[in-house]
Amino acid sequence: MKEVEGDDAAAEFRAFFERHYAELARLAHLLTGETDAADDLAADAMLALWHRWDRVRAADHPAAYARGVVANLVRTRIRSTVRERRRITAFWDRRPEHTDGPDVPAVLDVRTALRALPFRKRACVVLRHAFDLSERDTALALGVSVGTVKSQTAKGMAELQRLLGDRAATELTAGRR
Repeated sequence: MKEVEGDDAAAEFRAFFERHYAELARLAHLLTGETDAADDLAADAMLALWHRWDRVRAADHPAAYARGVVANLVRTRIRSTVRERRRITAFWDRRPEHTDGPDVPAVLDVRTALRALPFRKRACVVLRHAFDLSERDTALALGVSVGTVKSQTAKGMAELQRLLGDRAATELTAGRR
């Protein structure tokens, strides 16, 4: 008897999924403005709904319940993104302890160019060149492969050279010890 109930629940969920997944993905897209994130959030919402399917199917308005799950997931994602941006901003806005030395306009140009890089490229360039980490240590810090560090660092440096010109990008690597 329990197995028949499980089959019924699975069939109901499958029908719910087919009816509402696109709507939930559109909602997530409108809330985040990001297509890829919207698909991920809708899929995460459906997974959460499946885990609570008995509660969802008993709700007066299961679709409204599902929209609430998506909204909560988006809220969590936005909060996480805001926290990450604050950490990055705090990191980049630190003032040097002494001001005698670096060419301040060049440093500002490099910071601006670094901010233009996608996160992974920026992280690889900064960890490799500003923090002088090895490829292996950078890979461990970012949770990626050494090959990814090599390619992202090379691509990031090429993009910096394009943004800054050869002289400024060379100054960045000259600071490496």
